[in-house]
Amino acid sequence: MSEKKMTSSRRYHLKSLLLQAGASMLEAEAAEAKTEKNKYMVESCPVLDIPGSMQELLELCRKIHQKIDAVDEERYDMATKVEKSDKEINDLKAKVVELNGKFKKPALKKVRMSADAMLQALLGSKHKVNMDLRSNLKQVKKELKEEDKDSVGDWRKNIEDKAGKR
Repeated sequence: MSEKKMTSSRRYHLKSLLLQAGASMLEAEAAEAKTEKNKYMVESCPVLDIPGSMQELLELCRKIHQKIDAVDEERYDMATKVEKSDKEINDLKAKVVELNGKFKKPALKKVRMSADAMLQALLGSKHKVNMDLRSNLKQVKKELKEEDKDSVGDWRKNIEDKAGKR
């Protein structure tokens, strides 16, 4: 059985019907969104009634500030929830990549190496490594000055003696 081909006029007619139906659906969605927005605005934001006296204005300002604080708290809570969920999503993505990856950790071999050989491997072959650190230190002999042995007693006398030696 051969398939019947649709004529171009029939195809054009069906296409125009589909476009009309889609346009009417879009208009209905836009009208519904507008009514939802108006309903929300009536619930959330009542009509502002501006009082005449200063005391009533101050009271209105206090109420508005309290509402602002409540909204800021909600916004902060939502922001922290979003950050927490974003972090969790990133962690889960990393786990998925890790699980899907073809990389296998090789079994480590036990290697016996002396400390000198390990340091030489880390520092390179041009550095000579010696673990005997005390051999690299200078040897200093302690010498006592004769002046220190003679100086005994009053500090004023020592200063006068030193001043006189100049």
